[in-house]
Amino acid sequence: MRILIVDDEVIIRTGLCTVIDWKELGLELLPAASSAEEALERIPHEKPHIVLTDIRMSGMDGIELAREIKLILPDTEIVILTGYDDFNYAQQALRGGVTDYLLKTSRPEEIIKAALKAKQNIMDKWESVKQDNRRQAALRSQLLERALNRGLHNDDEARSQLHEWFHKNGVDVVASAEGLGIVRQVLLVSCTGWVTFANLLQGAAENMLYELLPCVTLMNKDHFILVVRYEVGVTDAAGLLKALQRVTETLKCAVFAALGPVAHDDEGLRESYRAAKEVFAYQGLLGSTGLYTPQDIRDRSGSRTVCTEKEESELAAILMNDNATDLRHWVNHKVRTQMEDTAATPLSVQGYIQSLVVAGHRWLERASTTQQDLSALSALSKLEGEGRPEEEVFKVLSAIMNIFHQGLDQNKYAYIHKAIAYIRDNLHQPISLQQVAGFVHINPNHFSEVFKRETGCTYIEFVTRERMKLATDIVQSTQMKVSDIARRVGYEDIKYFTQQFKKYTGRTPSEFRQGGKD
Repeated sequence: MRILIVDDEVIIRTGLCTVIDWKELGLELLPAASSAEEALERIPHEKPHIVLTDIRMSGMDGIELAREIKLILPDTEIVILTGYDDFNYAQQALRGGVTDYLLKTSRPEEIIKAALKAKQNIMDKWESVKQDNRRQAALRSQLLERALNRGLHNDDEARSQLHEWFHKNGVDVVASAEGLGIVRQVLLVSCTGWVTFANLLQGAAENMLYELLPCVTLMNKDHFILVVRYEVGVTDAAGLLKALQRVTETLKCAVFAALGPVAHDDEGLRESYRAAKEVFAYQGLLGSTGLYTPQDIRDRSGSRTVCTEKEESELAAILMNDNATDLRHWVNHKVRTQMEDTAATPLSVQGYIQSLVVAGHRWLERASTTQQDLSALSALSKLEGEGRPEEEVFKVLSAIMNIFHQGLDQNKYAYIHKAIAYIRDNLHQPISLQQVAGFVHINPNHFSEVFKRETGCTYIEFVTRERMKLATDIVQSTQMKVSDIARRVGYEDIKYFTQQFKKYTGRTPSEFRQGGKD
């Protein structure tokens, strides 16, 4: 904050400049002026916030100077100093908008107090203006949001307020283009590349485009909206690209922009916004940079939304092995492959990555032997959706993997629980006791003995029971053929499978399915 001292007496002028430590008060002392005329000549350029002036000077006096300053800089605070203890002079000064009135014989602390009072007055004005600007910006943002989402046709006052402000910026946003010779387009823009200052980057990009384009803007959480104005027949895609490129080069960032169709009226403006939002949802699928329109997503019908049995088996093996590096590589490959599919849509990708999470949940439910593991699973029911898709999926699956293996670490016979999880993951193929014992690196005889003690049944009895439990679930929940069910649970001999099924349930698969419907 700057202060200017004006006095035609060199001793007084010098004294005021040197006796008080203005810098300590948070004030920048400008070179003193020896006359009101000199001060008036310098004030438009130096723009002091506070002027400390003598009231009686040769030529123009302090009261006249105060009036002239107020015409040039109305918010400047003025403190009058005089050697004349004259109440009339004081009254004239105060009527002229002077902040304070002091005698030249005042002690330094009294002058400091007056200067600080003036400084506080300015700070209060700044804060008031700042708050008013915030309120006005919030109102404009609210009205623009309404115009884009719902329209303002039933609110003439709101429509008038928004139009008046936009018109000052050269952008007739809510007025009908009819007869005005203008059209508008909605542009959604997101900038990435500044890891630490993401919000600052968005603000800097918004300010640049506001200066480069005839537009109004609205800031959202992770992007901002522009409503761009053109003369009819001269829409300028090349100009938009040039402006976006300028932002990219200046701010050293990646810029993704989604452009809606040209709008001629209020309804068209809302349609332009809706279309731009739809295109913007493809960020990451179309790329991280570039200018895109509805034409770029027109032929996308959606990729697959469910992971395959093979992928689920691959995931189970990785989770069982407790290898975070393999898990990250696998998830990255699977998610990126889906996102790079030219048919992919945001919904299809979301469906696919959710199926990976569901596959992880199913694995833990199969593999877990404690209720504690399943209770922890309930806290991992959904993706947060705030980071990159592959990172979100990895975070959930990694937590699932940790739940299982931390549970194992707390168990004396962890290898038995790991063996049970392995069995449940491989019921579709022949799995011998020797194979499972080898998987957990235990002698087969010792493994057989401990397995029976921990589970209450022999290895063969356990595998048969698990296969039958899975078979009953499939029979009840699907219309899969009995032969396919048999193979799904590890039996090539359908007749033998049917015998085992009946022994377990008391009915054949067909009877069991029919009974389930009754």
